Order: sequence, then C-alpha cells, then structure tokens
Amino acid sequence: MALIQISEPGQSSAEQKHHLAAGIDLGTTNSLVATVRDGQPETLADADGHHLLPSAVQYSPDASPLTGRAAKDKSSVDPQNTILSVKRLMGRGMADIEKSNDRLSYQFINEDSTVPRIKTAGGNVSPIEVSAEILTALKKRAEKELGDELEGVVVTVPAYFDDAQRQATKDAAKLAGLNILRLLNEPTAAAIAYGLESQSEGVYAIYDFGGGTFDISILRLNRGVFEVLATAGDSALGGDDLDHVITDWLIESSGLNKEIGQNQYRELWHQACQAKERLSQQDVVELSVKIEAAPVWQGTLSRTQLNELIDPLIRKTLAPCRRALRDAGVTVEDIDEIVMVGGSTRAPRVRELVGEFYGKNPLVSIDPDRIVALGAAIQADILIGNKSHEDILLLDVIPLSLGIETMGGLVEKVIRRNTTIPITRAQEFTTFKDGQTAMSVHVLQGERELVVDCRSLAKFELHDIPPMVAGAARIRVTFQVDADGLLSVTAQETTTHAESHVEVKPSYGLEDAEIERMLKDSISHASEDVEARNVREQQVEADRVLFALDAALQSDGNTLLTKEELSKIADASSVLRQARNESNAATIKKAIKDLDKETMEFAARRMDKSIHKALTGHSVTEFNEEN
Repeated sequence: MALIQISEPGQSSAEQKHHLAAGIDLGTTNSLVATVRDGQPETLADADGHHLLPSAVQYSPDASPLTGRAAKDKSSVDPQNTILSVKRLMGRGMADIEKSNDRLSYQFINEDSTVPRIKTAGGNVSPIEVSAEILTALKKRAEKELGDELEGVVVTVPAYFDDAQRQATKDAAKLAGLNILRLLNEPTAAAIAYGLESQSEGVYAIYDFGGGTFDISILRLNRGVFEVLATAGDSALGGDDLDHVITDWLIESSGLNKEIGQNQYRELWHQACQAKERLSQQDVVELSVKIEAAPVWQGTLSRTQLNELIDPLIRKTLAPCRRALRDAGVTVEDIDEIVMVGGSTRAPRVRELVGEFYGKNPLVSIDPDRIVALGAAIQADILIGNKSHEDILLLDVIPLSLGIETMGGLVEKVIRRNTTIPITRAQEFTTFKDGQTAMSVHVLQGERELVVDCRSLAKFELHDIPPMVAGAARIRVTFQVDADGLLSVTAQETTTHAESHVEVKPSYGLEDAEIERMLKDSISHASEDVEARNVREQQVEADRVLFALDAALQSDGNTLLTKEELSKIADASSVLRQARNESNAATIKKAIKDLDKETMEFAARRMDKSIHKALTGHSVTEFNEEN
C-alpha cells in the first residue's frame, strides 16, 4: 500500500528547497548560461540584455582581464593579447598546435608545463585559464540573476572531444569555482531541449556546426529515453573556417599582400564575419578595405559567391554524416527529423545542403545558438535534484574504441566505439613467460589492429604477480568510463588481489582531424589490418613455442634425445625462426605445426620423466591411501 504525506490542521509541510543549477554552453565563438525557472529552461542575459557572451579574453599589464564583448572589440587593435576561439586549444599539446592549420596571432612559450602557455601582457596563460575566465563571467551572470550561488552546473562539450579535451574543460570549470555535475555532449544537449519541448519520438540527426567544431549524432528518442546510436564529426572544422575562407577572398580581391599584419587580418576577419551574417538575410553586401598608401578598395560579395567559397567546407561535414548513419545501422530514410545546432547553421547554404543530403528540410524553429545551453540547463535541473530522474534517461556513447596492448604489438579492444556510457567492462589476460612477476599495461584509443596505428593514452605497471608458469596467472583488467566520458583502468591479479590503477588524464588532445583519420584508416585498411593481426598472432605463438623448446632442450635435450633427433628438431626450429621473420601467417603456422610433430616424442619422454621422478621412492599403495 502506498503512503501519502499529511500535515496537522493549520500547518503545511515544509516546501522542498529549490537548488540553483545552470547549464553552460562553452562555445568556440560564443558562450551562454541557462537555467530552469518555473519549469521552463531559459538563457540568462547580461545587464545590457545580451544573451551571447563572445568567447574572448583580453589581457593587459595593469588591469584585470576583459571578457566577452569588450574583449572582442579589442581583438583587431590588440590581437596578440586578445585570445579568441580558445576552445580549439583545449587539451592540445604544442606539437598538435604546430601541426594545425589554425591561424593564431599568439606567441606560445616553451615552459616546463604539461600544457601550452600563451604569452600576454598580463602574463603567460594556458588555454585552461582563458576558458576559466569565460566560465567565471558566466557564473557571475547567473548568480547575479538568480540571487545566490550556483550549487552545480552541466557544461557541454563537442561529442568528439577526446579524454584530454574533456579533462581540460573540467579543470577550467574547477578553476572558475564551479561544481561540475556532468560534462554533456553538445548534440545530446540539443536533443534533450528539442525532445522535451516537442514530446516527439523517433530517430533524429543532430547536426551541430559551431564556431570551431562539427558534430553529428544519431539519436533515438523514445518515452523520455535519449539513446545516442552513433556519433561522428571533426574537432577542427567550424564557422571560424568559413570566416577565414571569406577573409582570404577579401585579401585576394582587394589586392592586399597575403603577408599582412595580424591587426589588419583581424580587421578584415571582422568584416568577413559580418558579411557572412548579413548574407543570411540579403543577397549582396558591400565591402570596403583601407589599403595603406592606396585608395580604399570597394567591392561586393553576393550570396552566390559566398556559396562557392564555403561549399567545400560544408560538404566536408557530410562525410561524418554518412559514417554516423552507417555506425548507427540506419539509413537516410529512417531519419525522422534533422535538428540544426550552432550559429553556422544559420547560413542558408548549410541548411540547403544538409536538407539535400537527408532528403527533408531541417528543423530550424529553435534558436540554434541557445538550444545547447537550454538542454544543459534541463539536465542540470535533474542532476541537482529539482526534478525526478525518472523524467529523462540519457544514454551517451564513446567516440573511439579503448583497449590495451598485447604481445606482438597488437591491440585488444576492451570497449568498442559507440558503446553507451557510463560503462564498466573487464577482460582477463595472462603472462607470457615463466616466473613473470610484473606486467606493463598500455592503454590505447583507436580502431586499428596494431599499437603503432592507435593513440597511446596511458601506461602503468602491475607488480607482485605470483611467479607461475606462463599462462597460469590471471590478470583482470577493468575499463571504466564515467558519464563525462573520462576513463580509469584497473589491473588486478585474481589470486593475490595485487592491484594497480590509473586515471587516464593525458595533457594533450588528438591532432586536428586525427579522429576522422583514425576512422577512415580503420575502414580503408580493414583487410590488411586483419592480415597484419594474423601475422602478429602467429609470430607471438612462434616466440612462445621457441621459448618453451629452448628451455626444454637446455634441461633435457642431451639426456632424452639422440644426435639425429636433436638435428631434426634443430632444423625444424631453424625453419620456424626464419618463417617467424616473414610476413606470412600461413607459412609461420605451418612451421609451428611441423616443429610440433618433430618434438612430440620429446614432449612424451619429458612427461614420462616427470611422472617417474614424482613416483620415485613411493609405492602405488601410498597414492591409493591418499585418495
């Protein structure tokens, strides 16, 4: 029987406390903060009524950093000290930044640090510290609007952010004094906002084209359950790239030298941004460029010209769209609606090409700039305890497979990509050599079969393994991915319970488009990867057989074998050693089989010797009595 709460006449039960929580969309170009009030999510504005906070921070030697609109206004006159699009630098090392095509006006400092640092007039700062300034500004806005301190926030990240980029985001939030309830993938946040508002069910494509990143997610919405079927994207493609293409056109059209200074480039870049935005509403825009010691250049840019400039970049987003459909096991015809997210989806050409790809017009009724923050606010409201967890169930996925290195440089995948998180999965491994008391665990990320083709995440060692014969020890390796997509790995020897643990917190992220490359390579090299794995497996087996044979010969070869038998075994082992160094799995397998035949009698004699040794000095009666 269910119970109900009652109160004495004239008294009322204490009202449940409403906890203050917010959702934050930490964007490449703009950021927002939202909350749920009176059951409805809404974005919060600053004192001037602006909801969007430009993701810009300007540093000066004698004042606190400027954040937002005031900083962005300084970017053309002080580009070296005004940091824009810092999201693209999050979780990346100097090697990644140097290899990227990003046009950065900042000077990086080679300090003894795990993260890159940017030289500014206000001191050297890391991308994490810059992001923390943006988060701090949003935190202050929310607390001023809500009248109290925030108890927790949900911060969104691109679905394709890897472990390093997610950890960097968490570190920035911690530096800003925020309690992160969860990191939430941006497309999933959009699905939450859209799904709860429309109460729709079906399969949805969430096309998220932001300022610096592109994500595509295929989700199934069913009775409040948001299941991510697959995700794909490009962490180095966004609206910024459209702006740079237009800027390059402007430089070329006006006859400027491509080696112009950073100040003038930023000024032209601002014009390019404005032209792109205006061409969403009109067919032609007029432009003018001031050239030193020359007349001002004036010209026009039409929407048709703009489409020609940005078409290659927009079409570049369609390759991940195809892969996401394939990974989700659905076709274009299965997609019920396409939800457009991110400021770049305001461009008519983006909507047009996406509509052509999916064969239907995308949904554009919800503000693409605000939808992610609104979804994050809804999720924060649930996680903080203001709303029942039964109202919504969120199932996210990991973008790339996770595994460990095994003998022969092979990758054993423990958790496959597009597995729903949070997830815990374990697998047992064993030792390769007799008496082995330690094991190195190498954690990897990627889709290929060989270690050299995947990305190293972490290495750690398990010690105190009891010395046993090869293959007898049982090492249980457990992978745990939490709801934020962060990984921890534990290795435990099952008899003694000796254990070692690592939280994977790499200090750098994947290189630009590296995830895209990993997935493309896994498809294009599938057949040769299988062959390479077969070869490595046979090579490992050959090493095991030869290692065991050498030990046996050293112990009993001269006493149990004739010279002729020793010669035949030596010849067979020589053939195997030669075959082991060739890249032909069938040849190695045949050589192992031939050696097994030659050593079969030797193995039987060794077994007889062992039994005879065990029985020496004992009678059969003794063994019967023991049983």
